[in-house]
Amino acid sequence: MIKVYRHLNQLVTLSPCLQKDGRHLLPEDLGIIESAAVVFDDHSILWAGSDDQLPTEYSKEKSFNLTGHVLTPEIVDSHTHLIFGGDRSSEYADRLNGTSYEEIAKRGGGILFTMKETNAASPDELFQKACERIERIHSYGVGSIEIKSGYGLNYAKEKALSLIIDRLKKKYAPKIQIRNTFLAAHDVPKSFASSADYMKEVVFPLLTELAPLDVIDAVDIFHEKNYFTTEDTEALFSHARSLGISRKLHADELNDNHGAEIAARFHCLSADHLLKISDSSIEALKKSQTVATLLPGTAFFIGKPLAPARRMLDAGLKLALASDFNPGSCHCDNLLLIASVSAQQLKLNQAELWTAITLNAAHALGLHSQGAIQAGLNPRFTLFKTETLSQVTYSWGRNLSVSLP
Repeated sequence: MIKVYRHLNQLVTLSPCLQKDGRHLLPEDLGIIESAAVVFDDHSILWAGSDDQLPTEYSKEKSFNLTGHVLTPEIVDSHTHLIFGGDRSSEYADRLNGTSYEEIAKRGGGILFTMKETNAASPDELFQKACERIERIHSYGVGSIEIKSGYGLNYAKEKALSLIIDRLKKKYAPKIQIRNTFLAAHDVPKSFASSADYMKEVVFPLLTELAPLDVIDAVDIFHEKNYFTTEDTEALFSHARSLGISRKLHADELNDNHGAEIAARFHCLSADHLLKISDSSIEALKKSQTVATLLPGTAFFIGKPLAPARRMLDAGLKLALASDFNPGSCHCDNLLLIASVSAQQLKLNQAELWTAITLNAAHALGLHSQGAIQAGLNPRFTLFKTETLSQVTYSWGRNLSVSLP
């Protein structure tokens, strides 16, 4: 069925951003059309432009008067860990009161606590909690969400988590697009002598079992000192590539491990975190299609300096922002809030900000048929009840998103 959205105060097309491959963006690249209309069916955008130029062939189609609204490409959260059990609010309070993360971990807190609580929860309990989180995230205007496994850290539970994410994916499609990322290589359980042993006994055989089921969209691995090595990462990526599965990477968060260079070499969809990224890694990403995904909410939450976004943007990287919503290092699920608050410190202009949570974020999930509003692309939109786009990022923490008619 064809629909026509008419009399929009502003239509934020991002067409110039798409033409620039999401790089070297200027404020005017937002491609805003005032008093606009857009025509689409279930599969494709058919036309977009000024309302007074609406082609006559669409004048009798079902239309909606959206005066007082702004339409943007769909907001995409390309990095979350939203499937987990337990509550770690007391840990955050303890950290504010001066207790170190190491001390919390020694007494059974941190990721080991989440692992224990996730393993204790039933699949249905985890599914229902995830549904609550997805629906809240969607209420902010987010229409595509990546969900990582990684809090089971044993064969049976990691398998269960991947299948729960697949169940969520099927439940919410097509209204909400969910991407299922296999992150069994999130941490090394203490029961294993080394990361290589854990990879051999859990990660590789489980990925091999799941691959024919066609439930995994991408693999990820925490490439950091005292976690997973370069050898682990290269072996996983080679195996995933042989199975036809895309790659993503937790890179250069705690140290400069040249993880972004590995991501570029293996044509990863994205390299995420990048707080400690080096000049050589920036150069490698510049020459690739790998999206540099920053997670400023995590830096805020744990009190670390932000990634050098301006240096990365000026070099010509494709930059995305994601929430990293998780129970320990960023218990904030509102990507638009995180992006709006961090934009000043990251030195982002409006086009860079909006592209980072729409076009480039979509590309970080391999969703190359969305992220701009122009004919031929998928009709994935976010609608705000407001007069102008600038009011959205100006109104920190205020949810102006409304359901699409």
